[in-house]
Amino acid sequence: MSSTGTSSPAARRVLDWRLRFGFLSLVWGFSFLFMKVGTESFAPFQVTLGRLAFGTAVVAAAMAVKRERLPRGAWTWVHLTVAGFLLNALPFSLFAFSELTIPSSLAGICNATSPLWGMALSLVALSEDRPTRRRVAGLGIGFLGVLTVLGVWQGFEGLDVTGTALALLASFSYPVGWIYVRRTLAGSSHSHLSLTGAQLGLATLQLAVVTPLFTSVPTSLPVLPLLSVAALGVLGTGLAFLIQYDLVAEVGPTTAQMVTYFTPVIATAAGVALLGESLSWSTPVGAVIVLAGAALTQSRPRTAGTPAVAPVPEHAEARPREHPRTTASQT
Repeated sequence: MSSTGTSSPAARRVLDWRLRFGFLSLVWGFSFLFMKVGTESFAPFQVTLGRLAFGTAVVAAAMAVKRERLPRGAWTWVHLTVAGFLLNALPFSLFAFSELTIPSSLAGICNATSPLWGMALSLVALSEDRPTRRRVAGLGIGFLGVLTVLGVWQGFEGLDVTGTALALLASFSYPVGWIYVRRTLAGSSHSHLSLTGAQLGLATLQLAVVTPLFTSVPTSLPVLPLLSVAALGVLGTGLAFLIQYDLVAEVGPTTAQMVTYFTPVIATAAGVALLGESLSWSTPVGAVIVLAGAALTQSRPRTAGTPAVAPVPEHAEARPREHPRTTASQT
């Protein structure tokens, strides 16, 4: 009787984190579809502003329930302003603009290059990240995958270069932000939830200033695009952060980071199945090569009695445990 009582909670815990892991993979994978549907009726800046506003509301509600206070200190707020721009306002906007001209599936695959950019940057910017043969090989394999996705041997025929470049630039923005956070906010006495709530709030303010300057008020609010923006914010930004934080705390960063490798697969499947996006052979093949390279750059050689250590995900390397990035991000 006692053995049953001790095994059932453990079994439930394993099932619980797996369900949350699967949900997080789906949410981040579908985020690119939500962006695509949103940009059909709203300007990219409006989609991003809505996403951030809904996401901030979710995190603010969690902070209220847990009675978390906002961070203190002028320099903390300065650093969070920069982090909000690099990790939220800029990449979210770039992805939204990119999906005006490229399929959501391609945007999702471009997002998978973040670990490659992160590793390349961390080798230069972070003294503790030393280059190894495995990491260098992973970078080479990953960028070979990028060239495969782009169909470089065809001279980028049929590819919207601007849209793809925007998506890749968005993916590049994430590790730049992670390194900045690691250098400025690592070791902060404030909680993850407090820092992220402030960061999202500041990113929302940035978009609230920019959006009216470049867009006009929508003349209508179509239901499906509006629901897509709401889902992008509530699920893909706010709730996704809360789930990710719990996963890292429960199963550790090594296991939690594996969600990164499911996101582009789901984004591609959703785009093809639900939006009717075309898919050439080079796209999935290149995506597999990108993910293999990304996995290799994040792997660590095992030492006797010591498990390999991996960075805290959503996407890749160079993010401190003291302040894991939200969303999104997704994206």
